[in-house]
Amino acid sequence: MACRVQYSIHNSLRLFFSSSPNFHTSVKCQRISLRNSKFSLSKGSLYCTCRASYTTNAADPFVLTTPLYYVNAPPHMGSAYTTIAADAIARFQRLLGKEVIFITGTDEHGEKIASAAAANGSSPSEHCDIISEGYRALWKELDISYDKFIRTTDSNHEASSGGQGVLAKGDIYRADYEGLYCVNCEEYKDEKELLDDNCCPMHLKPCVRRKEDNYFFALSKYQKQLEEILIENPDFVQPSFRMNEVQGWVKSGLRDFSISRASVNWGIPVPNDAKQTIYVWFDALLGYISALLEDNKQPSLQTAIFSGWPASLHLIGKDILRFHAVYWPAMLMSAGISLPKKVFGHGFLTKDGMKMGKSLGNTLEPTELVHRFGPDAVRYFFLKEVEFGGDGDYSEDRFINIINANLANTIGNLLNRTLGLLRKNCQSTITVDSAIAAEGNAFKDIVGNLVDKARQHYENLELSSACEAVLEIGTAGNVYIDEKAPWSLFKQGESGFETASKDLVIVLEAIRIVAIALSPITPSLSLRIYTQLGYSEDQFNAVSWSETRWGGLKFGHITTEPKPVFARIELETDSNNATSEAKKASKKKERQKTQKVVEA
Repeated sequence: MACRVQYSIHNSLRLFFSSSPNFHTSVKCQRISLRNSKFSLSKGSLYCTCRASYTTNAADPFVLTTPLYYVNAPPHMGSAYTTIAADAIARFQRLLGKEVIFITGTDEHGEKIASAAAANGSSPSEHCDIISEGYRALWKELDISYDKFIRTTDSNHEASSGGQGVLAKGDIYRADYEGLYCVNCEEYKDEKELLDDNCCPMHLKPCVRRKEDNYFFALSKYQKQLEEILIENPDFVQPSFRMNEVQGWVKSGLRDFSISRASVNWGIPVPNDAKQTIYVWFDALLGYISALLEDNKQPSLQTAIFSGWPASLHLIGKDILRFHAVYWPAMLMSAGISLPKKVFGHGFLTKDGMKMGKSLGNTLEPTELVHRFGPDAVRYFFLKEVEFGGDGDYSEDRFINIINANLANTIGNLLNRTLGLLRKNCQSTITVDSAIAAEGNAFKDIVGNLVDKARQHYENLELSSACEAVLEIGTAGNVYIDEKAPWSLFKQGESGFETASKDLVIVLEAIRIVAIALSPITPSLSLRIYTQLGYSEDQFNAVSWSETRWGGLKFGHITTEPKPVFARIELETDSNNATSEAKKASKKKERQKTQKVVEA
């Protein structure tokens, strides 16, 4: 690299000297209150060596983000998986009564976008509009309840990331750089990371050698601070094995990285230098903050920060962990802005045990999957069957078997047959308060313990275990009703009626609790269950986690006519086999007819 050139964009970057409400050792706009921090001044640039910190207030919103998805191609199952998981977490936090700001969106600048648009014969802007709308459409089909959808081409974002810029504290400098560049990652690579023939280990394509005159961020300056933050905040990166990865990267030595591109026109111009555009990752990461802007407020970084920062959780795929757990915290520390509270990196998805790819012809299209099986089935399978944080595999046979066993049979069939018995014998009416019906009954305690387990798992982001705990309630309900056999008691007349009707109320109360506890995972199915139990959609939308306590069903409450809330998925192989057998039988008959004719 060439020697460093100090660079400050004083006016356009001044709001990065403002802190969020909870930042204690920060730099004020007029550079005051310096006594509590350690600073060094050089050539008019301000250096801050203090660590960012924040306090948590119970009234603070729960700010949750997915990555801003890159629009070089339509959404894939990996991005759908991240967003489904984020939605489940957001819905659970709302059940707890938290104010939730769930942010998702699209990252729309950079070289790959311009290339993809050119390949399709469209302008970058037209290309971004089409792909971004594709994400919105898929999120609607998957029942994603986001609060903010940001596009990095939005004027508000450009005003707060390009107009205010970043880091006027001597942490940005200009230099020539030459190295191996991965176009797909949109970053320079260390040769030690590369495979044979300088191939990127992520995309398995050769990196190209480039030489550019760019602006750089002094990441190396934050080596010690990052090491200390990771030690002092062991839960900052989750799961724990991802934290180990991050600590390894930091300990191996941090290198300054380029935050602008001279060869890319499709991007936000660097303030005071129209020949350079802001690096796509630098641009996109700032989107987490600019997304907090309200439409009716003047767009500025300061306004955005005061609208809800810091983020409670960044939910990402493991392939972008370095950007979120190393680059982003250093950027924020440099700017005097609070760090996010947690970064969670989940694993990759495979199909039938193999990595997915167009070249292999085994891609998994989320839109097609939703159209075939519905949003509840897709959400449930990936959140229950993939241990959150690790890699997971999809196979169609396993998908269908799990969904049929868990949703159609354990939960759906239990509701249907219990409501059927209530309709036949009690005119669909709850004959006794559920709290009274379960007095002294161990089943109530079993359900209560499983609800507590589910809550703990949700809070710890153990989504698969949360699903399992709720499913256990359904399993216990099936065991209970089979053991009690209320259909036999009803046949005994008045002598068995009271006990049998109580048993039905107990099982239906358990199913009511299942509907609430499973609603972060399967919101549409939970709504169907709740309405079958005789509640309105408005009542369902108003429920809170506290209503998982036993005692919701009251004497005199009327349920609706039982209908299947989740239809079994028929294996295509079964129908194909049946068709094949029919064809074989038909051919056999034809041969027999022909044989008779010949014999005659």
